[in-house]
Amino acid sequence: MRAVIYCRVSTEEQTKNLSLPTQQKACADYCQRQGFEVDRVFVEQGESAKTVNRPQFKELINYCRENKHRVQFLVVYNLSRFSRNTHDHLAVRALLAGYGILLRSVNEQIDESSTGRFLESVLAAVAQLDNDMRSDRTVAGMKAQLEAGHWTYPAPLGYLSQTDDNGKPTLVHDADRVPLVRQAFELYATGVYTKEQVRKTISAAGLRTRSGDKLATQTLDQILHNPLYAGWMVVDKWNIRKRGKFEPIVTEDLFNNVQEVLSGRKPTITPMVKNRPEFPLRGLVRCGNCGLQLTASWSKGRSKHYPYYHCTHTGCTGTTVRQEALDAKFIVLLERLQLQPDLAKMLTLAVTETWHQKEAEILIQTTALTARLEELQARKDRLIEAFIYKQTIDEQTYQRQLDKLEQDITLTEIELHDAKLDEFDVAIVLKFSEHILVNAARLWVELSLDQKQRLQKVLFPDGVVFKDGELGTAVTSGIFKVLELAGGQKTKLAPRVGLEPTT
Repeated sequence: MRAVIYCRVSTEEQTKNLSLPTQQKACADYCQRQGFEVDRVFVEQGESAKTVNRPQFKELINYCRENKHRVQFLVVYNLSRFSRNTHDHLAVRALLAGYGILLRSVNEQIDESSTGRFLESVLAAVAQLDNDMRSDRTVAGMKAQLEAGHWTYPAPLGYLSQTDDNGKPTLVHDADRVPLVRQAFELYATGVYTKEQVRKTISAAGLRTRSGDKLATQTLDQILHNPLYAGWMVVDKWNIRKRGKFEPIVTEDLFNNVQEVLSGRKPTITPMVKNRPEFPLRGLVRCGNCGLQLTASWSKGRSKHYPYYHCTHTGCTGTTVRQEALDAKFIVLLERLQLQPDLAKMLTLAVTETWHQKEAEILIQTTALTARLEELQARKDRLIEAFIYKQTIDEQTYQRQLDKLEQDITLTEIELHDAKLDEFDVAIVLKFSEHILVNAARLWVELSLDQKQRLQKVLFPDGVVFKDGELGTAVTSGIFKVLELAGGQKTKLAPRVGLEPTT
């Protein structure tokens, strides 16, 4: 008789008498007494028995399925190591029985008799009761801590979890992230910026999650809605609203202003100015002092109103420039970027040659994949003929080979689909692109607002910076890297990495 052993500890049990070596030795001794040959041992470290979502447990079940009728028993130290939920216990027990595998416990007398099955159900229920009681005690403790002003959950972005002088859980500021989290509240409270604009601004300023990723839109939304940043602990499921014993990141007034904007009760000015034709550069140009995108508005002079681009960041010495002046500087910037016609033709030839090379490579790849697909299909046909018509192979061999062939056919079909390029006339696309690049400044003046903004995004995907009265240090579209190097000219522009010059 063969048996597999399953051992599990939670983190806190590692130091008690339920440690893994203790369990494993007891299970091995049990197998020896019963005359079982130990086939394999599965060890789970620091995982709860509340759920079947345990790596070693999953591997154990897969192993039992793959070795059904070869393994006869699963041995555990006690049933609480196996499951703490009666429903899950019985379901997995039935699954194992379908594989011809019986459950045995070192410390409980269970078997397939009516008494043994009854005892097993009672023991599984006791394990669940113990787990439920632990959960009740945990909940009661968390409620008590919250009522006393101590935050017991993981710290949100901008805070760090610590304990105070009395060993109670609390929150402290994450010095690297607090200024940027506060800035997010300040920007959105103005009603000038959308959440996406706020997200891009604070991400550009360096705010990252603890895993180092850029902030997702959903994460920013959670931050702006979370009263914890204003010092309030709110847990709706327990009807708790308490002042926390930690320093807030934003004032209560600022937090409330943000909630007014989020709810729509406070009118915003973004829709009013975002798409006005007199401010085409709004959202493209950033302040060189703080990195915030410039907004735009009309300012009243002595006799009339004047259009201005300006920075609204709190505490920034700021940038304010007349709309016509900034537009004029942007036209000069476009003229600096324009292609000479001969360089444009060189670029067209290079791209066309590269495209044809790619087409040739893809043709070779798709031809090989098509041939492989035909060969696999032919092998499948021969396999079916050998089994059904000639009856020269057994059913087990047939099914195993058929599964493998169908998997290979599916993967090859996916490769073939991915390798094919969409068909389009590259010459027409290049001609149109050349016309835009050679005439960028003139076209920008003549285009509609929407077309201007589209062209701006293509040429300057990361925007441009206005500092000391000049536009510069822009990250341009990859196309300009080739042009600058080919022309041998110096420029203030910082080319985007990606498209390398050909030689």
